[in-house]
Amino acid sequence: MNFKGFLAGAAAAVAGRALVVRLLLVKFGRDLTRLNAGDRSTLLKVYADDAVLRFNEGEHRWSGDWAGKANIDRFLQNFTSAKVQGRIRQVALAGPPWALTLMVRFDDHADGPGGERLYENRTALVMRMKWGKIVDHEDFYADTARLSAFDHRLSELGIIPIPKITS
Repeated sequence: MNFKGFLAGAAAAVAGRALVVRLLLVKFGRDLTRLNAGDRSTLLKVYADDAVLRFNEGEHRWSGDWAGKANIDRFLQNFTSAKVQGRIRQVALAGPPWALTLMVRFDDHADGPGGERLYENRTALVMRMKWGKIVDHEDFYADTARLSAFDHRLSELGIIPIPKITS
């Protein structure tokens, strides 16, 4: 193997990986824009039918394991009914397309009916994907007490939680 060929191959691999990150940012950015507007449909399509979304910190309407696409839709309904607005800050990935791990820095906030800020937080999302479908998703919040207080305030405003479907 010649050195120039090796360098060209390495450069192509790095450029290819950067392109995948950029494409994921564009795709999830579009999905998030629609979710922020109340439309869960495009984001929901990215989840496998048997995917699990885990949020095991704190006591609030989003906590627990949300297994299956129908339950993940209910999780997202709670998100949109609370008028949470999210923003992707950073994306990192590792692994091949059949076992991809996606790590996302995600910030979110929600304002009340009078425009007052009810909630603001930072989140890390870790998702395992297989061939473009999310199969496992876990949320890690910087401050779950803040989320619990927000959930309490939503209940005071009459925004009722949508529970998981149990078998």
